[in-house]
Amino acid sequence: MPWKVKEPMDERVSLITDWKSGNYSITELSAIYGVSRKAVYKWTTRYEEHGIDGLKELSRAPLSHPNQTEAEVVKELIKEKMDHGKWGPKKLLRHLQTSKPDVQWPSVCTVEKWLRRHGLVKERKRRKRVPPYSEPFLECDVPNKVWSADFKGQFRMGDGKWCYPLTLSDNMSRYLLVCRGVGSPCHEDTQKWFEWAFRKYGLPASIRTDNGTPFAGRGITGLSRLSVWWIRLGIRPERIECGKPQQNGRHERMHRTLKEETATPSMADINRQQMRFEEFRQEYNNERPHEALGMETPSSVYEASSLRYPEKVLEPQYDEGVDVRRVRDGGEISFRGNYYFLSEVLSGEHVGLTELYDGRYEVRFSFHPICIIDLKEMKVRPAQKKVLPMSVG
Repeated sequence: MPWKVKEPMDERVSLITDWKSGNYSITELSAIYGVSRKAVYKWTTRYEEHGIDGLKELSRAPLSHPNQTEAEVVKELIKEKMDHGKWGPKKLLRHLQTSKPDVQWPSVCTVEKWLRRHGLVKERKRRKRVPPYSEPFLECDVPNKVWSADFKGQFRMGDGKWCYPLTLSDNMSRYLLVCRGVGSPCHEDTQKWFEWAFRKYGLPASIRTDNGTPFAGRGITGLSRLSVWWIRLGIRPERIECGKPQQNGRHERMHRTLKEETATPSMADINRQQMRFEEFRQEYNNERPHEALGMETPSSVYEASSLRYPEKVLEPQYDEGVDVRRVRDGGEISFRGNYYFLSEVLSGEHVGLTELYDGRYEVRFSFHPICIIDLKEMKVRPAQKKVLPMSVG
């Protein structure tokens, strides 16, 4: 049983004092101090053998350490880490087990512990996550309702330069609209090819992407300069969940074929690589039958959008009763006596606020919900998750 007070040492001293007085039996001392008879015997015996020092807590560490990593093993681990600075514990251990199988190597956890103890583990910075997309996806049932865009994994060409393949396809017909090698996934290199596609094929209802640059931003709104431009054009940006590429499965399947036929191996330079991309796009659209299309080709199913690219992009329009605010240069809006930060990519734009309930306001940029302002806590929260209604029949 535990001691009844917070200071066990004081209780042990008091117990020994009462025991030495001869006025109490072992059983009575057990009842008075709320401990077992065995505990009373233990402390009286230790007092007789060691005096007052015998009442102190002894170390609970084991006398022997049969599992302690030997000094030579630790030395070898550190040497291996110095030789392969970018390797983590798993790779280091696997390499050592292969190169020196006669040594009894510790577990991955023990390797990490020793590396960390010697300051050889670099802590990773926590990445800011893009807020989850809150709207249900549109059905891919007609051409130009949903386009998908992505950067297929970059690779080096024969001249040593990097190629970032930008791809854009129509989800319903599988028609590959754009397959372009660019120098980087930055906004400028990306937007011009979207504009080229909009002028050639018209505008889609939505564009589905992952959460990477330049399609999404890491602020509370999840918007980037590119997605703000899409919204101004009336295009709905859709973002798949992190770690779930299957939500853009049609586009991902095309990527696998693209890599096999155009980048394995890569071409000598960007011009030859782009020629290979165009050859693939022509064959993929016009010659290759697609099982999901009943063995028809994408070009036989796809037709350009009736929504044409406007030469002048109009300002967002809001319904009567919506509180419209201009986003300041720093990405903030002034509302009800306070400033709320939304996103710098919205600087100069107008957003609309609609009251929901209990001091909460939904903030929209044009038709697109971006966040919730909570007046009671004076905080900006992510847009609320929307759930599709269950269909009947």
